[in-house]
Amino acid sequence: MSEAPTLDAVRHNTGPSRRFCVAPMMDWTTPHFRYLARILSKRALLYTEMVTTGALIHGDTERFLRHDPSEYPLALQLGGSDPGELAHCAKLAEQFGFDEVNLNVGCPSDRVQNNMIGACLMGHPDKVAEAVAAMIAATDLPVTVKHRIGINGRESWDELCEFIDKVSAAGCRTFIVHARIAILEGLSPKENRDIPPLKYDWVYRLKERYPHLEIIINGGIKTFEECHEHLRHTDGVMLGREAYHNPWLLAGVDTEFFGEPAPVANRHEALRAMFPFIQQELDRGVYLTHISRHIMGLFHGMPGGRQFRRHISENAHKHGSGLEVIQAALARVRMPEPATVAES
Repeated sequence: MSEAPTLDAVRHNTGPSRRFCVAPMMDWTTPHFRYLARILSKRALLYTEMVTTGALIHGDTERFLRHDPSEYPLALQLGGSDPGELAHCAKLAEQFGFDEVNLNVGCPSDRVQNNMIGACLMGHPDKVAEAVAAMIAATDLPVTVKHRIGINGRESWDELCEFIDKVSAAGCRTFIVHARIAILEGLSPKENRDIPPLKYDWVYRLKERYPHLEIIINGGIKTFEECHEHLRHTDGVMLGREAYHNPWLLAGVDTEFFGEPAPVANRHEALRAMFPFIQQELDRGVYLTHISRHIMGLFHGMPGGRQFRRHISENAHKHGSGLEVIQAALARVRMPEPATVAES
């Protein structure tokens, strides 16, 4: 078992509550979805899509790091393995106002493997430790790691503990653990989210073995009931696909997990609160479809929800489409009876 981190290391790992987090998801956790998520919950910790160090250093840095201040607390997830490049990007995260910088050690796609990014780094714990140490030295932001419980060919309990030992010794205090291995050959990223079996008990055992570390559990979590069960054994939960496809779930987070009032009373109110932001984005030249695709799940399971989605699908792509498309879609959903708590 690794030794407890120094006070200096702990200083780099304080930050926002991670009791309830929304996972970083490529093409999904864009600024447009995050704006909606923040309307629904003031306390959930939000993550960006993974941004590679190469994109930040050699691409349009402003575009990749753009976000609205209302999105805080917000973490930037980085993809990379070069310590110097990761340190530089960690500094950028601090300069742009993020609350945390997270290293991706979980993505299984072939494209990122070829660049030594993502889950393949589970096979190189010393390299991850070196990268984390460089990031911690470069910023006062919390530096966290999101990883799998293993990869094919390196999937034993002892190898997982070796990874945690080395990376925590480098100063990382927070580990966000997707409770599946990643199979690096033969499965697509989508299949890697479903086919390898979930081993929640391994994440529970990590918390028992490393009580001084913050352990957040991720993978296949869908309901608040499941969240509460996981919170009996870990420090926080992270939801991905369920939070995206059924975003109204987030409207219950502040009450359920933080004992605070729900920010909005119903879905209509939530969507109307987005109207000024949608118009602002349209005025910037953003196509409506780039925004509207992230609100399609808001009326999931509600009377009129299908008509809401159909109207957007049939009209948002048309030339000159604007806010009126969203307003007309909203009119197709019956206004709910007054409620004191958000449905979930």
